[in-house]
Amino acid sequence: MEKYEVLKRYFGYRTFRAGQEEIVDAVLGGRDVCAIMPTGGGKSLCYQLPALLLSGITIVISPLISLMHDQVIALKEMGIPAAYINHTLTAPQLTRVCRNIGEGVYRIVYVAPERLETEQFLSLMQTVTVSLVAVDEAHCISEWGQDFRPSYRHIVSFLQTLPYRPTVAAFTATATARVRRDIIETLALDSPLCVTTGFDRPNLYFEVISPRQKYDALEALVRARAGKSGIVYCMTRKLTESVCERLVSAGIAATKYHAGLEDAERHGNQEAFIRDEKTVMVATNAFGMGIDKSNVSFVIHYNMPLSMEAYYQEAGRAGRDGEPADCILLYSPGDIVKARTLIALGEEAETHTPEETELLLRQNYERLEHMIAYCKTTACLRGQILSYFGQEHPERCESCGNCKTDYVEEDVTVEAQKILSCIRRAKTHLGYPVGRLMIAKILAGSKEQRLIACGLDTISTYGIMAETPRERVLDLMERLEELHYISTDPEHGGVFVGVVADALLRGKETLRMTFKYQHKPERAKKKGKQTADMADASLYEALRQLRFTLAQKEGVPAYVVFSNSTLADMAARKPLTKEDFLLVSGVGEKKAKRYADDFLEAIRAYEEKNGGNYGEA
Repeated sequence: MEKYEVLKRYFGYRTFRAGQEEIVDAVLGGRDVCAIMPTGGGKSLCYQLPALLLSGITIVISPLISLMHDQVIALKEMGIPAAYINHTLTAPQLTRVCRNIGEGVYRIVYVAPERLETEQFLSLMQTVTVSLVAVDEAHCISEWGQDFRPSYRHIVSFLQTLPYRPTVAAFTATATARVRRDIIETLALDSPLCVTTGFDRPNLYFEVISPRQKYDALEALVRARAGKSGIVYCMTRKLTESVCERLVSAGIAATKYHAGLEDAERHGNQEAFIRDEKTVMVATNAFGMGIDKSNVSFVIHYNMPLSMEAYYQEAGRAGRDGEPADCILLYSPGDIVKARTLIALGEEAETHTPEETELLLRQNYERLEHMIAYCKTTACLRGQILSYFGQEHPERCESCGNCKTDYVEEDVTVEAQKILSCIRRAKTHLGYPVGRLMIAKILAGSKEQRLIACGLDTISTYGIMAETPRERVLDLMERLEELHYISTDPEHGGVFVGVVADALLRGKETLRMTFKYQHKPERAKKKGKQTADMADASLYEALRQLRFTLAQKEGVPAYVVFSNSTLADMAARKPLTKEDFLLVSGVGEKKAKRYADDFLEAIRAYEEKNGGNYGEA
């Protein structure tokens, strides 16, 4: 067979995506590869397809236990013999897999990095021909990456133990230029083909929202996407528990995932989400890496992540099937304090010198500043992401929350003077500073008992912004702090007037700020793509229900049967015969043989019910 025949027979496609063919040709020609491809960009095919044409086996090194399991199931569905080796296998299962490897049963074997130095595995590798070693999540090998794993350093010594060096291909979705260099140098890639297909995911819609009440905003967003599969990321385990509990109480089919759960519960919740028995997964960042679930329609961050790398990796779990998907971040100033605390607590010096620990801390704080800038910018959000990863882009994408919002510049001099004056007068009255929320209450003329008891209702600024929404007052204070007009005591939270504020208070300067003016919620669709909206929606839904039934019957996730994009193409084409069915994007020979009768019958029944001309000339 040649590559195009394999592409259609097993994977159901007639053409390669951007970068795939170049990488496949390099691997088949024995050349090392370092590929940076976005989530959903088709990295797996770049080593799975060559594995079927190379003479020996392909070893895929991955830290992602769930991905191994899901991809092996998907490969077997396509008729490709595969297996995995990790700590979840029992002793008899491991023995059977090793025996099959020795007998040449598998084309692809996924291996956890911790297994690379075990005597059993090393001995086995001396008896077989390894044609390709694919390193997935290759950024984990770099100490400068956002997810460094010491076990990845075993890869280099493993390669040195093999009878001869196979082709090595490294893949990752998110890596800065420094991390890319580290991957190449650490793995000792030999004159590698370096491919960066771009970090842009045109089907993803990005938006940052700063709601007054986060949970209320979250519930509204989830309800607006009823029936769709989504992930809600929370910063802590405690918050994950409480948010999930509230969603469930509100009648939403949600479940939870974090490292503090018992293994059985965590696994059961994950399976319920993967099989679409639960539509919403509320989780910490412990969830998601290696979850090969293609039909996630939205990812909502309840808190600001610690870095752009982490955010884009997590947000990128939406829309893996190429369909339009939403990535929404709920931001509040309190997220910054929590993030800095987590960074300070997260760097233990057990494996680093004090100098290395200090360097890593400084690097993590720098990453956080980029993330904060993303949350606060009025510029194109997609552009902010692409700039961070060093990719050129248009000034506006016209399809993110900021590009779909108009902004207006306003003179806020008088409002700023009122706020600054209130901060000073409250401190003078009490002898100590109070927090932002109390300042907002004083300006609003609040009747709160604590405020009255302190006599703050007697100062001249009491109630002078009663007509101004509290959210705007708090927003103004945050921006004033960014401009150093005020500062906050990090220990007690009291706010002070900065020295630079004197000129503004004396009326010797004016202050202008930019604000959101009008939100335009309409979404831009990905051009030239068959989507469920473009196809017959009711037929698509009928096919989706059939897919769910078949998946339940076979005990596999729904997307393993067919992806959403394949169902959309099927609904648009309405195939008449098995030959037509093979023309559907994502339908290979084995899946056609297995599922064609069921889906063709569903399409025929739909056409007859709706008066179609199915089967007529």
